[in-house]
Amino acid sequence: MDGLTIVEQRVIAIFFMAALFWILEPIPIYATSLLIIFLELIAISTKGLNFLVESGSPEKLGSLIPYKDILHTFASPIIILFLGGFFLAMAATKYRLDQNLAKVLLKPFGENPKWVMLGLMIITAVFSMFMSNTATTAMMLSILVPVMAVFLPGDKGRMAFTLAIPFAANIGGIGTPIGTPPNAVALKYLTGENYISFGEWMVMALPFVVVLLLIAWLLLLAIYPIKTEKIKLTIQGSWLKNRKAYIVYITFALTILMWLTDFVHGMNSYIVAMIPVAVFSAFDIINKNDLKNISWDVLWLVSGGIALGLALEASGLAERLVQTIPFGTFSPLLIISSITIVAMVMANFMSNTATANLLLPLVAALGISLSSLDAFGGNKMIIIAVTISCSMGMALPISTPPNALAFATGAIESKNMAKPGVIIALIGILLNYLLMYLLGIVGFFNVQ
Repeated sequence: MDGLTIVEQRVIAIFFMAALFWILEPIPIYATSLLIIFLELIAISTKGLNFLVESGSPEKLGSLIPYKDILHTFASPIIILFLGGFFLAMAATKYRLDQNLAKVLLKPFGENPKWVMLGLMIITAVFSMFMSNTATTAMMLSILVPVMAVFLPGDKGRMAFTLAIPFAANIGGIGTPIGTPPNAVALKYLTGENYISFGEWMVMALPFVVVLLLIAWLLLLAIYPIKTEKIKLTIQGSWLKNRKAYIVYITFALTILMWLTDFVHGMNSYIVAMIPVAVFSAFDIINKNDLKNISWDVLWLVSGGIALGLALEASGLAERLVQTIPFGTFSPLLIISSITIVAMVMANFMSNTATANLLLPLVAALGISLSSLDAFGGNKMIIIAVTISCSMGMALPISTPPNALAFATGAIESKNMAKPGVIIALIGILLNYLLMYLLGIVGFFNVQ
């Protein structure tokens, strides 16, 4: 590629290092994100090492990035949004709100194994919209432990139940901006005229979640039919009725309500996310010991992705890469289908967050540069389509932490997960295209 500035060359090196490290994992994936930020600070920031940031003329060197912009990725509004979600999840677990809700919500599904499994999937999906997918999966799998002993010898239903939890967690995470890290990464590019509120995201994504969840349920029943005729889930625990518990219940409900009604009160989802952080800290519901249990690795992973996207954009490299390939000569449908399939395949073999971190900066630049995509929803559409595709990694134990947790139970093998996982992912891609088409018809992608 001719005419690359020194900064752009360094960004390419950082990008490929990130891709290799996220795929091969020689160090933890969150550590790769921290390494990205560190390398950007010393090599391409305005306060980097002298011999690196003063090499060559300004034209040859290219655009250095303000160091504050890179450091701001640690306190991006997106990070605050996720932090608010973590506070809600920690308080819900600490005061048994999650277990008690599961106990109440499972009652209507009776004791027929098929309906019990659907109930488990619905509850897992709902919890995954507002809690960590990993924490939700761990909790729901623990509920299943006594149930595993009920299945008749040789009953494939054991595998169906075990797989139902991670699949539902992966699918449910699509439903809200805080449901899964790729959604948070997408929010960085859904700003200005492409801005999507918390409520708008749910209106867009919930129909997709509901349909794919039902398909996953039917598919698991078809592949792993249940022979056991009756299953009874017993969830221990009762509602706490002390002052702090009531504060948790009220704050949880209030935060979700305010996320859904930002058009009424005027605060965006990032500011609303501070409500549980402030309230739970002020009333000692989440204390300094609880703070040690926050998933800082997830926050750092997302921060690194934001920093990588910043470098690609601010250096001008993303736009240059897009212009180098003659996308304008390709069919818009071919572009959309190719990128979404690439995202799905990558997400099956590496972290879905890492996949989003690598692809979305390039996809955002592509959406801006190609007028041919405007008829299909432009930048907003292609970012959302790729983001949903990043959550279609369900075929392998390494695809997502929920998959890994289910595999660790010993109730399933990799091949048991691969068959339904691949089918669900492919159906999910097709549903993704249908969703984009329908959203285009109703004008969801129109400039606001």
